[in-house]
Amino acid sequence: MESAPSAPLVLENLGKTFPVAGPGGPVRALSGVHLTVPPGEFLVLTGPSGSGKSTLLRLLAGLEDPTTGAITLGGRSLAKVPAKDRDIALVLQGGALYPHLTARENLAFGLRIRGVPRPEITTRVAAAAGALQLEDCLDRLPRELSGGQRQRVALGRALVRRPALYLFDEPLSHLDATLRAQLRREILTLHRRLGVTMLYVTHDQTEALAMAQRLAVLRAGQIQQVAPPLAVYHRPANRFVAGFLGSPPMNFLRGRRVMRRDVAWFEETGTADGCAPGLSPLAFPIPARTAHALPTGAEQELELGLRPEQLTPESAGEGTSAAGATFRVQVEAVDQLGAETHWHGRTALGQPLTVRLPAGAPEAASVRAGGMVTLVGDWSRACWFHPRTGASLI
Repeated sequence: MESAPSAPLVLENLGKTFPVAGPGGPVRALSGVHLTVPPGEFLVLTGPSGSGKSTLLRLLAGLEDPTTGAITLGGRSLAKVPAKDRDIALVLQGGALYPHLTARENLAFGLRIRGVPRPEITTRVAAAAGALQLEDCLDRLPRELSGGQRQRVALGRALVRRPALYLFDEPLSHLDATLRAQLRREILTLHRRLGVTMLYVTHDQTEALAMAQRLAVLRAGQIQQVAPPLAVYHRPANRFVAGFLGSPPMNFLRGRRVMRRDVAWFEETGTADGCAPGLSPLAFPIPARTAHALPTGAEQELELGLRPEQLTPESAGEGTSAAGATFRVQVEAVDQLGAETHWHGRTALGQPLTVRLPAGAPEAASVRAGGMVTLVGDWSRACWFHPRTGASLI
């Protein structure tokens, strides 16, 4: 199925403020958004509820007017272009199909109101139905379709238009997990086939990491980081991004850097009254490469970030139990989730910590709530944050 040539999308200082009567005053939904999307990219926008993801799509689609900034598509300003003339297709959550029209009529509706000749409509609808495996249900009404079929029709209605830009606003959020995974694959297959620019909004971090060529993380109307998904996951720009992506989320441990015989060490700090019985505060030598990259200073407060999978039991640590490399934790709860097991515990000074283990790991079934474990951390892959601003220090 052919599509229109993709065009670069550029957002410059884009902002949106909604006037609200009352003591709260205006609500700023977006602020200072700068973003360039090259032709043919699949960009995923993610963030918590209220972060501005859907507002951004509505500005692009022409359903809202920006308060500040500019939008250009293929070098053409969209400032005064009405929604119907923007060459942009928007796919909404739930599909938003016309209930009195069949699937075939829903697919053809946008083309018909644009005056596309009937033979071309027939050709485009047939092509979209074939690409989305809808041939057997074209003459059914939406109420006679499954949830997945309805979403396919909504996707097909956008595809037949062959626009320069596709926008997806959480299109799969109401579907069950199996169907979501199937439709994710179908959307990505269509993207590879069509080679068009797609912006996909989701609050599901698994979906975001699985689908994105680049990932943009929003918070309170501002973009926090834009990068390939694994770069965002392993090298987050700040504590918010680090904590938002990942399930279970990243562990954060407060501490300080101190010098011991010209070697930089991390020492855990906390508010607990003394140490839990049988435990000692976490302390380890910071890898030299990391220590050189951290801001200078003889003693400095730090926040250590470590993914749950970057912690392993000492017996599985392949001999990394050198002085300062291991520490003990009391396990408070165990989640056995089939493919993996999570240990939830606390450090000596009361800081929460989660460990993710493959279900087949010998230790996964041997530890119960209340038990003690000795852990090895992969300190070379740790993240380091400023304890007050949350900014990455490396």
